[in-house]
Amino acid sequence: MSILFTHAYYLSDDPKELKIMKPYPPLGLLYVSAYLKSKNLDNLVFDTTFTSQEEQLQYLLGQQPKIICIYTNLMTKVEVIKLIKILKTEPFGFPKIILGGPDVSYNIENYLKSGADFLVIGEGEETTYELCNAILQNIVYTTIDGIAFLEEGNLVQTPSRKKFKELDELPLPNREAIDMQIYLDTWKQNHGQSSMTISTQRGCPYTCKWCSTAVYGQSYRRRPAHQVAAEMKQLKNKFNPDAIWFVDDVFTVSHKWLLAFKEEVVQQDAIIPFECITRAERLNDEILKVLKEVGCFRIWIGAESGSQKIIDLMDRRVDVNVVKEAIQKTNALGIETGTFIMLGYPGETEKDITETIHYLKDANPTHYTITIAYPIKGTSLYNEIENKITKAPDWETSTDRDIDFERTYSRKYYNYAVSKVVNEVEFYKKKNTNVIQALKHKVKAVLANGLMLLNR
Repeated sequence: MSILFTHAYYLSDDPKELKIMKPYPPLGLLYVSAYLKSKNLDNLVFDTTFTSQEEQLQYLLGQQPKIICIYTNLMTKVEVIKLIKILKTEPFGFPKIILGGPDVSYNIENYLKSGADFLVIGEGEETTYELCNAILQNIVYTTIDGIAFLEEGNLVQTPSRKKFKELDELPLPNREAIDMQIYLDTWKQNHGQSSMTISTQRGCPYTCKWCSTAVYGQSYRRRPAHQVAAEMKQLKNKFNPDAIWFVDDVFTVSHKWLLAFKEEVVQQDAIIPFECITRAERLNDEILKVLKEVGCFRIWIGAESGSQKIIDLMDRRVDVNVVKEAIQKTNALGIETGTFIMLGYPGETEKDITETIHYLKDANPTHYTITIAYPIKGTSLYNEIENKITKAPDWETSTDRDIDFERTYSRKYYNYAVSKVVNEVEFYKKKNTNVIQALKHKVKAVLANGLMLLNR
């Protein structure tokens, strides 16, 4: 086989994810693989999630593909670079290596100097097809939009490719290329229900400063509701998943689309319980009712902070009270809720963290996740703090998560702040139902607060 798609995420090497055990297949790779197949360009996909690099290398050694297309992102970058360096040795026949994914757009020279032959900038389907075809046919590729490469040591970057306007022209992901059953079984064994992913849109029209729009841009393009329902019906018939995770940034951004979606899934008998992410101001009583009617069992509603000051600094363009009310209304309707919290954003103080604790107590989401802010290259946040970076590790052996910058307090302070927030909220949730557990959380919160003060 001349063309092979792969990535470098190995679940067995990720202790945190091994505890969570909620893996999903590489949907982006499967989309590009399907597009090439639709153009009669055969390809294989080697999914690394449940394998090791050793198994991956043995497979590649056996196949000896002429072109290896690798997906890379913030989480997998270090392993991708290790993989490239190994593939660029004699046993593997020096294949042409093409990289794509959100991390390449603002790290072009770094990736090329690390051994990649070509980078696909932005959406991958058309560009990857044209590039692979040019390599195999040994024809000029300098006229292909959306790529970068080195020519005699000099960087060449072609004009940006126009984004797909009509997403219904894209074939469905090539799920047949990988073992979907292992994902379904893993979910079932660890959580009692299986889950699959579907993408209905590309791009995001919002301007949150910490969020990367490197691949799809600040846009909003959506697949027709009837096509999404047909994909759900297909998955229902073939895999019968217990749940669907819609990977879209803002699932309810268009109420008109959602109403059409409701009609289609009912008409096509395609309803599968699902969870999604959205923004609070794109929810109302009618939309919540529609979501419940079509099987939504959990909604993740972004907040990032309980402090309006920090929300405004992030350019989130939402009122914290609107977020709180949306979570409360969703809870009241019997739909689970989730929210995201980010600590350590530039300008955050102890007062802001206290407001976040109060927000989580009042909103009472079913689930919440907390991260410490980090600057992704190419985002507005990165541009704002670039001159305030205090820690910039070696690029090949680190990720943007390892970058640190001048904050109100030290990084350690915010590490302990995470513990304080979690334990204060859990104390509040359990104080009337499990006194012993509640007291343990209170003790941890007090200790965390003391360590915060020591590390200001």
